[in-house]
Amino acid sequence: MTVPGAAAPLALSGVRYQYAGTSAWALDGVDLTVEPGRILGVVGPNDAGKSTLALVASGLAPLAIGGRLEGSAALGGRETRELAAHEAAQRSGILFQNPSTQLSGTAHTVWEEVAFGPRNVGLGLGEIVERVEASLAALRIESLAPRDPARLSGGQAQLVALASVFALRPACLVLDEPTSQLDPEGTRLVGEAIRRLAGELGSAILVTEHKTALLARVADAAIALRGGTVVARGTVREVLEDPALIELGVDPPPAVRLRRALAAAEVDAGAARRTLDALAALDVKEAAG
Repeated sequence: MTVPGAAAPLALSGVRYQYAGTSAWALDGVDLTVEPGRILGVVGPNDAGKSTLALVASGLAPLAIGGRLEGSAALGGRETRELAAHEAAQRSGILFQNPSTQLSGTAHTVWEEVAFGPRNVGLGLGEIVERVEASLAALRIESLAPRDPARLSGGQAQLVALASVFALRPACLVLDEPTSQLDPEGTRLVGEAIRRLAGELGSAILVTEHKTALLARVADAAIALRGGTVVARGTVREVLEDPALIELGVDPPPAVRLRRALAAAEVDAGAARRTLDALAALDVKEAAG
């Protein structure tokens, strides 16, 4: 079944999801669309439903983990309920916060690791080579190709995991707290890669993150979740500058906090602007948390 008017790589409408063995809805009435080349950020307190949203958006729930799904969850116009596992994997890739859980553990080099997914879906040798080389180049990690995946830094391993997902060429990428365990340099590398994949390669990306400074730099739009329900949506600036965000238990980006402090202190607008420009790197440091 093709969903009418749902040509976007990712489209959820009236989605409710309940884990097996529970009576409560982990998601309740979620609507969102992510178009090609766009990045949607997702914020919210712990247990807001962010990781559940990532599982549903990627097709893993209920396909792989069971549970009850109501409403429409579509990848490229196809309901996830109707997709086989290999079809869902080729339409939507998912990256979790710990790259070690996604590396195969069987590859001796990064090149072989990135080739693992395309090999498993039965692609020909020429196509595998082309996809691996293109994925490494897109993330600018060609130099890592001969390295042992077990001997990479956290940021490098996350980039390799992202390249492995992208080698399957999904139109949609779902990233669940991709920088939560990374240092400042790793966070910067992953942030640049996310922006590049959307801008240069047209991927539709949904990313959950507690580092709002990172979302401020890479996302186009954002939603805020609480109790599995969308309580705010808009451009990334509108959502992250909403004073209600603090009430949800979400820290706004450092630049937003500083702007409010300068305004409260009645600092001259020109001086405030110069101060914000001088402290632009603060977002980068805070994003690495």
